[in-house]
Amino acid sequence: MGFSFECQANCSHTNARAGVFHTSHGIVETPRFMPVGTLATVKGIIPQQLKEANAQMILANTYHLHLQPGEDIVKEAGGLHSFMAWNQPILTDSGGFQVFSLSEMRKISDQGVTFISPRDGRSIEISPERSIQIQNALGADVIMAFDECPPADATKEQVEAATDRSYRWLKRCVEAHQYKEKQALFGIVQGGIHLDLRTKAVEQLAELNLPGYAIGGVSVGEDPELINATVKHTAPLLPNNKPRYLMGVGTYREMAQAIASGIDLFDCVIPTRFGRHGTALVRGERINIKNAKYKRDYKPLDENCSCYACKNFSRAYLCHMVRSQEMLGYIMLSLHNVTELIRFTQQIRQSIFAGTFATEFASWLNE
Repeated sequence: MGFSFECQANCSHTNARAGVFHTSHGIVETPRFMPVGTLATVKGIIPQQLKEANAQMILANTYHLHLQPGEDIVKEAGGLHSFMAWNQPILTDSGGFQVFSLSEMRKISDQGVTFISPRDGRSIEISPERSIQIQNALGADVIMAFDECPPADATKEQVEAATDRSYRWLKRCVEAHQYKEKQALFGIVQGGIHLDLRTKAVEQLAELNLPGYAIGGVSVGEDPELINATVKHTAPLLPNNKPRYLMGVGTYREMAQAIASGIDLFDCVIPTRFGRHGTALVRGERINIKNAKYKRDYKPLDENCSCYACKNFSRAYLCHMVRSQEMLGYIMLSLHNVTELIRFTQQIRQSIFAGTFATEFASWLNE
């Protein structure tokens, strides 16, 4: 089965759009937040709960799954969908960001990256071809090109070298990809905060006519204003008939501003990470449920939220759970947070159809 993107509505005041991305395991209605399931699980949340939260596509990570349990085991289990009991779309990150985050533990060359496994100390080499081979074995619907992600404090010369290398690696990824009908390979636009490098990267990647495109190398330490400026410049340059994915971004303001620039897909670990630390996201506010003022707060986290936590438990109960370090508290907060960010992007989608996006979400769009 092939892949296609259909734009269904455009905002008359911004570059925001609502569409449908067709994949081998179903559709993804955009704009959409995608929960992160690094090790083939969205931490603390079972697949049925994810479906009830209206998750349509989730992520898993190539680097982490290569280290544990290994792609061969996942393949023998029938691929990621079967292994993790999720029959809807899945995207796998190439592992590039994680490898480059190892800093002193890795060595980069044109061939690829050699690094020391933080699990057992063995030396591992991942090249563009190896990354694609692993992702082919994992069997996700969308796989990502192996790229070099420079840090926020890199010089322009370093960023340009990384961007050029990422393009060379992308062409090798395209050649190595074995299942083009089953798995959509997305290219990643690098270039840091340098708009000329971003423009050049988009032009090069667009010539390859890939099924989709991502903007990488943001949210790696830059100020939010620089992230917004970079996305605002880059997103409209990407092909209109392909999905656009902004990697590693998941705050309300960043998503709203990126959607206004024409972005369709997002991912971020924020909702489950916050949940594991006792923090709830409620209508744009961060609530530390451990605070004493919630001990006798018998309201739900959000009276308008349909998640299991909000329909069944009070803030007082969740406060008690987290203060007692009970797993249920962290699980419920994580579930609520995931539901909240998906709902936020769903509401934006509805507002694009209604023609009210620019006014309804003005508070998030203002810089």
